[in-house]
Amino acid sequence: MLRVSKTIQPLARRSLTRAYVTTEDNFDTIAIHGGYTPDHTTACALPIYRTSSYVFNSTEHASNLFALRELGNIYTRIMNPTQAMLETRVSMLDKGATAVALASGQCASFYSTLNLCRAGDNIITGSNLYGGTHTLFEHALPSMGIECRFFDSNNPEEINKLTDSKTRGVFVELVSNPALQIVDLEKVSKVAKNHNLPVICDATFATPYLCNTSEFGVDVSVHSLTKWIGGHGTGIGGIVVDSGTFDWKNSGNPNFVTPDKSYHGLTWGNDLPESLAPIAYALRLRTVPLRTLGGCISPDNAWMFLQGLETLPLRMEKHCSNALAVAEFLKSHPDVSWVKYPGLKDDPNYELNQKYLKGKGGSVVVCELKGGLESGKKLIESLRIFRHLANVGDAKSLAIHSATTTHSQLSVEAQAKAGITPGMVRFAIGIENESDINNNLSQALVQASKVSN
Repeated sequence: MLRVSKTIQPLARRSLTRAYVTTEDNFDTIAIHGGYTPDHTTACALPIYRTSSYVFNSTEHASNLFALRELGNIYTRIMNPTQAMLETRVSMLDKGATAVALASGQCASFYSTLNLCRAGDNIITGSNLYGGTHTLFEHALPSMGIECRFFDSNNPEEINKLTDSKTRGVFVELVSNPALQIVDLEKVSKVAKNHNLPVICDATFATPYLCNTSEFGVDVSVHSLTKWIGGHGTGIGGIVVDSGTFDWKNSGNPNFVTPDKSYHGLTWGNDLPESLAPIAYALRLRTVPLRTLGGCISPDNAWMFLQGLETLPLRMEKHCSNALAVAEFLKSHPDVSWVKYPGLKDDPNYELNQKYLKGKGGSVVVCELKGGLESGKKLIESLRIFRHLANVGDAKSLAIHSATTTHSQLSVEAQAKAGITPGMVRFAIGIENESDINNNLSQALVQASKVSN
């Protein structure tokens, strides 16, 4: 049997090291200092370690590293010093135990699920998912023998009917994209815990600044680093944060309670020392899905996201205040049929926004024009400040027509379940001047109204 006390601990310690600040410090301070202590060069700015591999001191040193008996880097597919700084900072901000950075947000959703399931298993997931994630659960995972069972996120009790002996977890989006439905995480977690199931939550739309999902019973949080954490549309990446709260030893999950033949017969839920048992999920994710499938983040992208984190608190405040102003403007406009934004007092998600988004509403607004589909298209084509593209979370304001782009692979029925109507327009509000944003929307609405008249 693998001597885990000597072999696994160094790898875990890399992501758990705290530098300059502690989790007791405030968010703004951690966002700037977390995860980095100047090295022998005394460089104040974070370095980028652009290397695929690392030089071994001797054959014994190389052997110890590959057996994970000794702390050190082996290959950037598994670990990289820049990546480690990013993982430490995000896990501190998200109040997690440790984290694993990956090539994209989609990769994070995939690996976080694959880490729980094998062929013949099933996972329960909300039906109101982002289009790409919905396709992952509806098509890609079933092709691997993993069944995905969808439930109405507004009715967590449905989980009870979908659970059986092969169910390995529950996956939800905190704020659905683009319908902006907020999941009541405490209710979902309570039902899941009654079946001893871990909860995975994609909290991309909230970021750790608006919500630490672990405080509401979530065991694993997923973020697309590409969005608000990066903040400038310059890199692709994702991250999985292990809260360290789930009892994997008594999970009944075969991936954690049976010997792993790919890793010297280690039983992840039983063989780890007490100090590492809480993060068995993250350790397995790094050394099995990531190491085997190779969806690693590049050092340059990791560095860009570290830069983004430094200003995340400032940007989120501006994003949210601008979004509320846009939502109020659109709501009062005669050519707009309806507006969805959790920060509006009459929005169905307003109370959940108070609980899960610190009452700040987030930075995405969706609406539908009275002129329908053609007016929506004209609106997008008439915008100047807004960029027409498939992304959210940029410092720049963005706009897109979801039904024909990001969710076009879904059937009409699936789109309806996800809260997407034919003429709905999604706005990701940036940090430009508030008046300039609304003035730009105003002139575009004038042009859009001409289509329906």
